[in-house]
Amino acid sequence: MQVEVTKKLFTVDEYYRMAATGILGPEDRVELIEGEIIQMSPIGDRHAGNVNRATELFVTSFKGRAVVSVQNPIQLSDYTEPEPDVVLLKPRTDHYSSKKVWAGDALLVVEVSDTTLRYDRNVKLPLYAAAGVPEVWIENLRADELLVYRNPTGKAYSESLVLHRGDSVSPVAFPDVTFEVDALLG
Repeated sequence: MQVEVTKKLFTVDEYYRMAATGILGPEDRVELIEGEIIQMSPIGDRHAGNVNRATELFVTSFKGRAVVSVQNPIQLSDYTEPEPDVVLLKPRTDHYSSKKVWAGDALLVVEVSDTTLRYDRNVKLPLYAAAGVPEVWIENLRADELLVYRNPTGKAYSESLVLHRGDSVSPVAFPDVTFEVDALLG
């Protein structure tokens, strides 16, 4: 006899209440994906270096034009709040200190992927698309390439590019700013 079971999916509000009551602590590296609390992979040296590199490039290039948010949450729905590596946000004078960051605030999401490429592409990317994030870059460290996804339609992106060393890229929101893929990959 087969028994049907139902998972208890957590909302973002319940997730924050768990943190407020101490069920989840600041030392827990977790994110909420489709109602499930997911343990995030440890950050390796190259991953950390690439996050630092992208942060420096973006802060320098977009000063006064965008807020650069590093490894902070972005709410995509009532049940999903990932913590991407770097996000370019629409500018706000308060730097989002008085407002939660939502998908509609994002101009570009960057995920640095060393061991999580399948997860980033197959789980997170469709969630970013469904939430309307206009552009996602995935730094695929294992293959030394930059995966670029643009124009969300449903749970997918209608445009995808694979860029290599020697190539360059401009964010859709800032076509006047160009980055060498080598500068992003290090």
